[in-house]
Parts: sequence; structure tokens; C-alpha cells
Amino acid sequence: MHKSLIRLLFILTLTLSFSSCITTHQTNYLQPSKDFIAAYVDTFSYKDYCLKENDRLFVQVYSIDEKTNALFNGSSGGGMQSMSGGGGSGGSGDNMDLYTYAVLASGNIIFPIVGEISLKGKTIRQAKEIIENAIRPVLKVNSVDVRLVGKTFSVIGAGKSGKFTFPREKINIYQALAIAGDVSTFTDRSKIKILRVTEKGTQIRTFDIRSINIINSEFYYIEPDDVIFLQPMNQQFFGATTLWTTISTIITSASFFVGVYYLFVPKTK
Repeated sequence: MHKSLIRLLFILTLTLSFSSCITTHQTNYLQPSKDFIAAYVDTFSYKDYCLKENDRLFVQVYSIDEKTNALFNGSSGGGMQSMSGGGGSGGSGDNMDLYTYAVLASGNIIFPIVGEISLKGKTIRQAKEIIENAIRPVLKVNSVDVRLVGKTFSVIGAGKSGKFTFPREKINIYQALAIAGDVSTFTDRSKIKILRVTEKGTQIRTFDIRSINIINSEFYYIEPDDVIFLQPMNQQFFGATTLWTTISTIITSASFFVGVYYLFVPKTK
């Protein structure tokens, strides 16, 4: 009787340990679609971000006329030399806020000398062209650099929380998670939720980022103000990630059950 009970406890411990073991199928990215890996229909097409109310645009004007450069870019504007000066925001940190323009509720930005320019619903490329066409009749302008600034996304759950800035105009879900420090081993990669506010209302979608077909899904690319929700795995209770940790868990648990058994079950004479 005692041996049967001990054997039962050991089998129970073994079953629980192996059922809680985390495998590479649960953690690896870009896996081919299978019964347990979601597939997404190839209907995805990337669309450039369209400007919305409260978006902030950094605008730098490039001109051969130094007075124009000083007016729109400050004393460090730099004119044509700045245009060929490589990457970055196109201006110093002190000038960034001074030459940043918010998209108002009317859909317009208020630009010096020119006045209101309608940009809501336009892409960055379209906004650049519209601003250039609005300035040229008034001032000598060669070109305009327009950049969307202050774009952020948030990551919440599974012991991770924070708001992060876009390093470039377009990033995908993997790049977003890498910026946030990647997800932990115990994060359920099959149930990543993304909340997005659209003109049709708030949308929440659940995605399996283990699937190689995630690149075909509608939310593969992150948009400003997206919120990514992470959920823990059910196996986090034991947290066995390797064979040795699984064996260690089995031995420890079995020893515990046997110890409890001999402590509370009276010995037969």
C-alpha cells in the first residue's frame, strides 16, 4: 500500500514537471506554420502612416538664402550644408522643440509667414511636398525636411512595462520587442495582443509571433501609440526550461512528497 502510494506520487510529480517544461517550440521565432503555430493569410500590404491630430512635425528648411535658413532653422540651421550632413533629426536639441509644429484639431499646422497648412490624413512624403509648395511662392527655398517626432509605443505585462520611442518611421513587431528588451522565456508568444486606436475605433488583435507568417498579418508593423500586451505562460509555475532543470524539479518534488508521506503516514508494525 505504501509503495503504491509513493509510486503514484512520483508519477504525478513526473507528469506535472514534464507538462510544465518549456520547449523551443514555445519560444523560437519564425517557425513554419503547423497545428500549434498559427498561419496568416497573405493579404498584408504596408501603408504609410497618415498624420493625425496632435502629431508633431519637425520641419527644417534648406535654402541658399541665409536669412531664410536663420528664420526657419535658427542660427545653427546651416542651409545646404545641413542637408548633406548625414542622419539625425536635422537640428540641434535646443532647436527641435522650437521648430516642431503640432497638427491641430482642424488638421492644420501653423507655419511662420505662410500661415495654416492642411496636413491631416497626409503621409510624411505628401506633407513634405505640400509644405514646400506652400513656402516657395513666399521665400527662396530649395527643399524641406519633414520628420514625425515624439512617436512612441508601449509594452505592458509579463513583468515588463514601459513607453518607447520609434527609432525610425517604420518598425515591425520584432524590432519593437527588441527595443523593449525582448520578452522573457516565460512570455506566451502565441498570444501577443496589440491595441490600436483607429478612425473606426479601438481595435485589439491577438498574434502568434512564433509564426513565420506573422509578416503577412495586418499588425506586423507597429504604429504610433500602439500598446503591446504580454501574457505569461501557464508553465511558469514550475519554470523548467532545460532537461537538467526538469530533472532537478522532479527529484526535488519527489523528495518533498516522500518526506511528507513518511512524516504524516504512521509506520506499520
